[in-house]
Amino acid sequence: MRFGVVRFPGSCDEVDAVLACERHGEAEILWHGERDLKGVDAIVVPGGFSYGDYLRVGAIARFSPVMEAVAEFARAGGPVLGICNGFQVLCEAGLLPGALLPNTGLRFLCRQVDLVVANADTPFTSECEPGQTLSIPVKHTTGRYHAPADQLAALAEGGQVVLRYAPGQNPNGSLDDIAAVCNEGRNVMGLMPHPEHAVDPLTGSADGGLLFASLAASRLAAA
Repeated sequence: MRFGVVRFPGSCDEVDAVLACERHGEAEILWHGERDLKGVDAIVVPGGFSYGDYLRVGAIARFSPVMEAVAEFARAGGPVLGICNGFQVLCEAGLLPGALLPNTGLRFLCRQVDLVVANADTPFTSECEPGQTLSIPVKHTTGRYHAPADQLAALAEGGQVVLRYAPGQNPNGSLDDIAAVCNEGRNVMGLMPHPEHAVDPLTGSADGGLLFASLAASRLAAA
């Protein structure tokens, strides 16, 4: 399994994402200014502040050369995981539905939260059990998931809501307690929590590693 982790100017979690991926395969950095994806099997768009979050979070990064290639990769069925700022970028690029708005408290927050697996039938959660609780940290200012009411209903009905904040754990006001959604093809997923920071029990939780393990297992199953 070969992971590619995108690096934008302003990325700050790409190294941790690479280290998390390397627990389940090989990983390398993909530079934002290049279209070459180096033949990777899965792509991670990491957290941080791509292009300084100027204009609007993720709005500039979506036009980078690497994202043109990522969009083609996703349309061909390749798995793409967007984490925090990466989730914002994927929404801006139209690869995921909805949008991320400022937290209801209008402040940066950083804390451990519990998530509930709403859909274990995706390449990102296949190593999880339906209803399983995962402990993963969040750290963001713009993480409130929003979509029109009819789209929210369609997402829930179509199994596109992958993770929800556990009752009482919603840190940002996301509608329907949504922490992660996927596209209709279920090969693109974005989440605001940071699984790359929860891959070792020494950090308090290894639950985030299940997402990377799922990607690796899904690759093996497809081989």
